[in-house]
Amino acid sequence: MTKYLPTLAAAAVDVLTSADPHQKVSKTYELAGNWRESDLALGQCRPPDRPSRPLLPRLCAPREMPKRSTGPKGRIALVHALAHIELNAIDLAWDIVARFTSEDLPPTFYDNWVTIAEEEAKHFEALQKLLVSWSTNYGDLPAHDGLWEAANATKDFLLARLALIPMTLEARGIDTTPTLVKRLRQAGDHQTANILDIIYEDEIGHLSIGVKWFKYLCKRYEKTPETEYRYLINRYFKGILKPPFNTEARAKAGMTLHYLRP
Repeated sequence: MTKYLPTLAAAAVDVLTSADPHQKVSKTYELAGNWRESDLALGQCRPPDRPSRPLLPRLCAPREMPKRSTGPKGRIALVHALAHIELNAIDLAWDIVARFTSEDLPPTFYDNWVTIAEEEAKHFEALQKLLVSWSTNYGDLPAHDGLWEAANATKDFLLARLALIPMTLEARGIDTTPTLVKRLRQAGDHQTANILDIIYEDEIGHLSIGVKWFKYLCKRYEKTPETEYRYLINRYFKGILKPPFNTEARAKAGMTLHYLRP
């Protein structure tokens, strides 16, 4: 990859413009390894407004999505929906790498998001293998486009991107996963529950990274993190943040309840 794409930003854009999910995953693994093991420069390369996507799944409004359940068909729909989220998360990580190279950030910022991209690729791969074991593939069911709509709304403002994506939309998964895992185990589906346990622990780490860099930028701009978060959510988030919140996991990631007060 480095022979043709000599910078991290250019390689990240190459991942973003790869429509095939399996190619997106393999390029993510390759790029993460190159970034750690070679002298790949950061560079600059403007990412597309939208990443390339396969022809399927059909994208629809969230209200049109099938209701999730732990029955056999419901579990397939659930895992497909989660796989779609993880595929988007791969692109969201590479987008933040490529889009914000002019922000004068330390190298560890990019280290963190490369790691996140790699872990999201592992999540997608595990969920896709689970779907295949059920004679299904990613793309066989409809999916929604909410995550990328939020990314597009914050494409020119890193602080808002951090507030809206890792600290809000992705954090909701941390709020809901423990209950979902419990229901799956009660239904006897330990295989899916085990995968979600791994994703859950990784996502706490991703939230921690989002909070860390949100606080870093707030300090740079002389903003109070909790106050700035509430301001940005009021401005960019379509909806209302509603409990229950996984306060223990959020606190572990550095996001206390002070962020969530009205």
